[in-house]
Amino acid sequence: MTPEIFALCAFAAALELDTTYALQLTFSRGIIAAPLMALLTGDIVAGIQVGVFTELLFADISPLGGILPPSAVVCAAVSLALNALGIELYFAFFFGVVGAILFSLVERLMRKSRFKRLVFWEQQIIKNPNAVNRAVLLALVTSFLMNFILIFIFTWLCGSFMLWLLPHIPAQAHMACRFAYMTVPWIGLATLVPAFRLKTR
Repeated sequence: MTPEIFALCAFAAALELDTTYALQLTFSRGIIAAPLMALLTGDIVAGIQVGVFTELLFADISPLGGILPPSAVVCAAVSLALNALGIELYFAFFFGVVGAILFSLVERLMRKSRFKRLVFWEQQIIKNPNAVNRAVLLALVTSFLMNFILIFIFTWLCGSFMLWLLPHIPAQAHMACRFAYMTVPWIGLATLVPAFRLKTR
């Protein structure tokens, strides 16, 4: 793993905090996060493309109630990191989508385990109100570290696997994956059209 991939994973872990834990300035949206992360890899065109594709693909899933949508930040980070390692974007993006889905499942488990710690911190804050700043800082640092570890390990595993597999992939598979990759925005638009139609009625 190169220093730029390491920095990309750290930046992605920080952007992921914007989803619910800190600020919530929409930096974690795919259309914003991917071009920002692409500044680290130097491929702005890939960043814009991944950002648009991610936004269209996940736009129909709203984080309402207990629903945790796939992470656009993870999708963009994995896609751009693998692409920076020399893996074609049409392969890298699909690993990014898988990573985004898996991250949301792990995040659900982490939130359940975090609830037990919240009960402990609530008792500490009742005893000492000044402990609230320490509790918030600890929660942010812990979330950042967990995000970084998950994104880095998944990227490393996928990157190692694809670099080993790439020479053995036939040309037909390249063509099929390239075609599938180019259909992603159309799939996203197809899910949005019915939603807009319902809102206009």
